[in-house]
Amino acid sequence: MKNPEWYIILNPMAANGRAEQIWPEIAKLLNKVGLDFEMVPTEKRNHATELVAMGTARGFRKIIALGGDGINNEVVNGIFLQKNIPVEEIEYTLIPMGTGNDWSRTHQIPTDYCKWIPLIANAKKVKQDIGLLSYSKKGKIGERYFANVAGLAYDGYLCKKMSEKKDFSNSIGFLWLTLKELFKYKLRPAKVKIDNEEIVDSFYTINIGICRYSGGGMQFVPHAVFDDGLLAVTVAGPLSKWSVILNSWRFYNGSILQHSLVKNFKTKEVVIETVGEDATDVEVDGEYLGTTPVRCTVLEKALTILRP
Repeated sequence: MKNPEWYIILNPMAANGRAEQIWPEIAKLLNKVGLDFEMVPTEKRNHATELVAMGTARGFRKIIALGGDGINNEVVNGIFLQKNIPVEEIEYTLIPMGTGNDWSRTHQIPTDYCKWIPLIANAKKVKQDIGLLSYSKKGKIGERYFANVAGLAYDGYLCKKMSEKKDFSNSIGFLWLTLKELFKYKLRPAKVKIDNEEIVDSFYTINIGICRYSGGGMQFVPHAVFDDGLLAVTVAGPLSKWSVILNSWRFYNGSILQHSLVKNFKTKEVVIETVGEDATDVEVDGEYLGTTPVRCTVLEKALTILRP
């Protein structure tokens, strides 16, 4: 029996559990617009990565994730880790239903699924760069692909706290958690190596972007271009806590690069090393990974994305 054309991976817990509740309505709309699909739900963390391998083993080449930036990252990793189908033959998109929906902002994918689903079958195909980051966790080196933004220092620390607390459900909640944890955070020194330059400092934040939005619409890497074959890097030195608060508006309008203690780069590779006893935390696409040492490279135009 022939497979349906589309393989849909659903995070039932997306939108605080709403995704599972409205799935019948979404399925009805998918059928109405003529998308022949099979849906599989995730049951645990990183399950989407496993489901991609299962789907490609059966020959699926068109994949849709339904959820937020977390499942987006899991599916992207699944696409690159599976060995069943060449990555260049796979087409991927997201029906955004998450807390931040940051990756979909870059591709201008509507958060209203009633507007996006009728467009998917004839959507525009673009090639996007993908980041590959190595990190340390409990003395072992791990690797993670990412489609959006990697963050270190306070960003990594905050994601670690997010995984522990779960006391936010939208971008306003994320901003509140950001400010609440700020005064508990202690800056840690690190060494950033970009091309022939080395920067040793105590960093408030280090961001590495394929795309430009993170944290529910914040722009720490406003110079990121998703298909230019380069990593956009932003590093912020030892800002005071009050300076961070007073400049928080810059996170949203893309003017963060105008601050005197903020530097930005475009590069093919960036390395961040531990200085002293305390390693620096790292996250990708909102998922906490571990700590430095970190090495990040870019895979140029590596994945075909469907967008309006």
